[in-house]
Amino acid sequence: MPSRFRLAAAATVAAVALAAVPTAASAAPPPATSGSVSTGVAARAAMPANLALDAIATASSTELDDARFVPAHVNDGDVSTRWSSKYVDASWLQLELAEPAEVATVVLEWPNACARSYLIQTSVDGVEWTTRAERSAETTCPRIDEVSLDVDEPVGFVRMQGATRWSSWGYSISEFRVYDQPLPEPEPQLPLVPAPVSLERAEGEFVLADDVEIEASGDAVAAAEYLAGVMRPSTGYHLPIVDDAGDRAIEISVAGGNAPEGHEAEGYTLDVTAAGIELAADTAAGALNGVQTLRQLLPAWVESDTRTDIEWSVPLVSISDYPRFEHRGLMVDSARSFYSVDELKRLIDSAAPLKLNRLHLHLTDDQGWRIAMDTPAENPSGIAYTDLTDISGATAMTYNGSGQLMGTELGRTGYYTKDDYRAIVAYAGENGMTVIPEIDLPGHTNAALHAIPQLNSAGSSPKPKPGEITVPHQGTGDVGNSSFDANNEHTYTFITEVLRQVAELTPGEYLHIGGDEAHTTSHADYVKMVDFASATVADLGKTVVGWNEYASTALPQDDAVVQLWTGNGASVRDAVNTRGAKVIMSPANKTYMPQKQDARQPLGGQWACGGPCTLENAYNWNPATQISGVPESAILGVEAAFWGEFIRGVDQAQFYTFPRLLATAEAGWTPQSGKVLAEFVDRVGQLGPRLTAQGINSFPTATVGWRIDAAPSVTRWPKTATPVAAGDRPMSSKVEIDWRVIAPGTVPSDVSAELVWSDGTRRPVELASTAVTDIAAMTQSSAYTGSTSRNFHKSGPQVGQLVVTVGGGEPTIAGEVLVNVPGKR
Repeated sequence: MPSRFRLAAAATVAAVALAAVPTAASAAPPPATSGSVSTGVAARAAMPANLALDAIATASSTELDDARFVPAHVNDGDVSTRWSSKYVDASWLQLELAEPAEVATVVLEWPNACARSYLIQTSVDGVEWTTRAERSAETTCPRIDEVSLDVDEPVGFVRMQGATRWSSWGYSISEFRVYDQPLPEPEPQLPLVPAPVSLERAEGEFVLADDVEIEASGDAVAAAEYLAGVMRPSTGYHLPIVDDAGDRAIEISVAGGNAPEGHEAEGYTLDVTAAGIELAADTAAGALNGVQTLRQLLPAWVESDTRTDIEWSVPLVSISDYPRFEHRGLMVDSARSFYSVDELKRLIDSAAPLKLNRLHLHLTDDQGWRIAMDTPAENPSGIAYTDLTDISGATAMTYNGSGQLMGTELGRTGYYTKDDYRAIVAYAGENGMTVIPEIDLPGHTNAALHAIPQLNSAGSSPKPKPGEITVPHQGTGDVGNSSFDANNEHTYTFITEVLRQVAELTPGEYLHIGGDEAHTTSHADYVKMVDFASATVADLGKTVVGWNEYASTALPQDDAVVQLWTGNGASVRDAVNTRGAKVIMSPANKTYMPQKQDARQPLGGQWACGGPCTLENAYNWNPATQISGVPESAILGVEAAFWGEFIRGVDQAQFYTFPRLLATAEAGWTPQSGKVLAEFVDRVGQLGPRLTAQGINSFPTATVGWRIDAAPSVTRWPKTATPVAAGDRPMSSKVEIDWRVIAPGTVPSDVSAELVWSDGTRRPVELASTAVTDIAAMTQSSAYTGSTSRNFHKSGPQVGQLVVTVGGGEPTIAGEVLVNVPGKR
C-alpha cells in the first residue's frame, strides 16, 4: 500500500492555514480476515498434503556416489539436504508414490546447480512415461519452480527428466514436492524478519497521533526510550514516556509471567488493537525484542532521520514470540582492516533490528592488533604491552602474495583505546547485544610477534630477519604461517596478561581465544598453549569460546563453546558428548559474508559454496542437522562472519553482509518448521525500502522482488491569489510537495515518476539521488528526491498518485496525496 498524505486547507483573506491528516500506512500489505491465525508471518491457506514425503526416490546417478547427495534427500522435508547428479544433461530423478494419485502440482527447489531446461513426466508403471510439462528457465539457481500439471488420472511415478544443465555441474534438487491439487495463493505477509513463532491478524490498524504516550512499567524504561528514539525523528511526535498513560497508548510491561511459558529470558507478546498497543515481557531483553518487532510493523519511513508526512499506523496483530537459539551473532573482523567506533555503531544499528544479540569482535590477527593493553606495574618479563597498538595498531592488510592490492584500498589501520572499547560495549548493550572479544592464538599471531620481541624465540614462527628482533609485518591474506612458542615462558605470561585485561573490560560471560589454522604449530604444542589459554579464561570467570580446531583440546567441563566453521564436525561432536560443550554454528558455506552474493560481484570468494553464496543458500539450512549426532539442545546458536581480507569500511561490509544477514537472523530465531524460502524472499523484498531508509548499503540481490516506496512532505502552501469578493470564485491555492522515493537496485536513468491527479492533470517529477546502484563500486541506490507543485482553482478533494516506473516495467503507485481545496468565499 502506498504512502498517503491528506491535506485540509482553510483560507482566510489574510492567510492560509494548513492541517495534515495522514490516512494510510506505508507499504503494509492488506490484512487477512479477522481472526486469521498463522505460525510465522504468512502461510498458505489449507495446504494440501505433500505426496512425496511417503514416496521412494531414485535417480539416474548420484554425484561422486556420495551418501551426502543421494536421491532420498529430495523428499526428507529438509531443504538443507540435496540430491546431486553426475555431470550429464540427460540425468533424471523420480518419485514412486506410496499409492497412485492424481497430480496437479510439482514443486522443485534448486539450491545451486539447476536445469536450464527439463521435462516433468508421469508414469503408471515406471516404464512408459508421458511428458506433462516442458520448462525452460530464464534464471539460474537458486530458484523454486512450481509446475502445474493437471493430471486427472492416477499415476504411480513422477519424474524430473533433465534436458540441459545450466553449467558444467550436474543437477541439484533439495526438495521435490508433489500435490494432488493446485496450491493456494500465499496469504499476505507482514515484513517481519525474523519471522515470529506465532502471529494472529485481524482487520484494521492502530493509527498513531501526537497525543500517543508510551507507558513503561517494571524494567521497561530502556525499551520505551529505545522505541521513542527510533520514532521521534521520523514521526515528529513527542511520545512522552510515562508511568500511567491515558487512552491510545503504547504500553510496555516487564513483569514475571508476561512472556510465553518456558521462554522467559527473551520471549514477549505483542498485541495491537484499534485502541492501542500492549507489549509484555519478563525481562528487559524480551521487551527490546518486542520493540524491534513493533519497529518493523511501522512504515519503513520510521527509519528516516527526518520527519515524514505519512500516516503512522500498525496493523492489528497478536504475536507470541521467542528465539529458537540463545546466541544470534555477527562477527566483525577489525584486525585485518580497522573499523572505527562510529562504524561499529553503524553495524550495531543495522544488526540489532534483526534481534541479533551477540557482537563478536575479531581484535587480533597476523595483520594487526586492535585493542590497547596497559603495561602492568609489576612486569618482570619486560614486555611493553603498549607496543601492541603502537606498532601493530599501525599495520593492516596490504597486498597478496603476488603483490596485488587486496580490495579497493590498503587495509585501514587503527586501534581501540580501552575507553573506545567500553563505549562499544555500552552501545552494543543499549541495542541488546553482548560483545564477545577474540584474541586469536596460538596461530594468527604475527601482529603480536611483530610488536613484542620477547615472543620471538626458537619455537615461534615465522623468524625475524637477520639483525631484527621481531618478525616483519605480514599484510597478505596468507594464513597458518604464524605461531607462538609453546616452550617460551613469555608466551604464557603474555597470554595471561592480555586475557586478564580483556576480561576486565568485558562484562559479558564469553571470551574467544581463536585457535584456528595454526598450521605451523605441532599438535602437542598447540594443545599445550590452548589448554593453558582455556584454563586461564575459566580462572577469570569467563566461558571460553574457540573455533572448531580447538575442540580436540581439554576444554573446561560443561563450560566451553566451540564455533564450527569448517569440517564434518567429528571433533565438535566429541566435545559435546565428552566435555559438555555447546556449539555456535558458523559453517562457511552458510554464514561467511565475504563470499560473492552472485556472479556479478568482481570481488569476493567462491570457495565456501563452490560458486556464489547466494541469499537462498544462506537461508536453506538447518543448524540442528549440521552435525550428525549433535542435538539441538547442544547448539548455543548461529553466527554470521565477515572477514577483512578485501572489505574496507562499513559501507562495503554492509554490501557483502546484507541481505544475507537477514537469513542468518531467521536461522537463529525462527523455528525450522516456520521457515519457507519463497515467503522469506518476499519479506526481504518488502524490507528493501526500510534498509535504504536506515542507511544500510545492501546488495541488490537479483532474485528478490524489491518493493518501491515513496513518502511526501509538504514544504510550502502559499496563497497565490485573494478573492475579489466573498462568493465570487474558489480560492486559488498552490501546493508544493517534496517526494522521497526508494527503489532498491536502480540507477536514475531507470527510474521515472509522474504525479497523476484525479482530475487527469499530470505532472512529471524529476528524481535525483546521491548514490546509485553500482555492483563493482559496492554501492546501493539512495532514496531519490524530487518535487512537484500545482495551483488549484477548483474546490473539492483532489487525489494525486505518484506513479513510479523502473526500467520500462509496470508502473507502481508508490505514494498518494489528497488535497481538499477550499470552496468559495
